[in-house]
Amino acid sequence: MSGAGPLPDKRFFGIREVAELCEVEPHVLRYWEEEFSQLRPMRRNGNRRYYRPEDVQLVQRIRYLLWDRKYTIEGARDRLNEDGGRTDATDPMAVLREVRSELAAILDELDADDKRQTIDRDGGDA
Repeated sequence: MSGAGPLPDKRFFGIREVAELCEVEPHVLRYWEEEFSQLRPMRRNGNRRYYRPEDVQLVQRIRYLLWDRKYTIEGARDRLNEDGGRTDATDPMAVLREVRSELAAILDELDADDKRQTIDRDGGDA
């Protein structure tokens, strides 16, 4: 997964550090805070954001869903809610469930295409 990797052993990260770790711009992180209720970094000292390691993992998960998996904001929000707020995108069982679900959708799509081609070839009769 892009932008994912072992995090430095720290309790808090600034917005620029998180942006670098997750390969996004700081303004993207601020936007995602507005769109994803789960993403709520701590704020101190003049409203500066401080991200905990679990916040960084959530940002990595959001980035993965939006940029790598091509989810919409709403779809990513729904997916995070389905996952029960779990932010570990490297959980092997979760990855397998996701792959299985996507393969089933692809098979359904191929099956539908196959049926359409059969109908076209037979002049409307299946």
